[in-house]
Amino acid sequence: MADTHGQGHHHDEQGDHEHEHGLVEVTLLLEDEHLEALDETAEEISRDLKQDWDRGAVVRLALSEFFSRRGKIT
Repeated sequence: MADTHGQGHHHDEQGDHEHEHGLVEVTLLLEDEHLEALDETAEEISRDLKQDWDRGAVVRLALSEFFSRRGKIT
């Protein structure tokens, strides 16, 4: 996969797309119960923070916490 840490738009050889804010589009296969939990959590966070959160935002938050605890990111 191509380096996708630069700025701007980027398409790599697999067709993944990087947006200007550093997000890369991927496809995930999740279990039904994960989708329900993501939706519930997105609703809770949206209500608590008074701003819209979606499944993708909750996944990014969960991955950030996971990798942070493992010392992979700061």
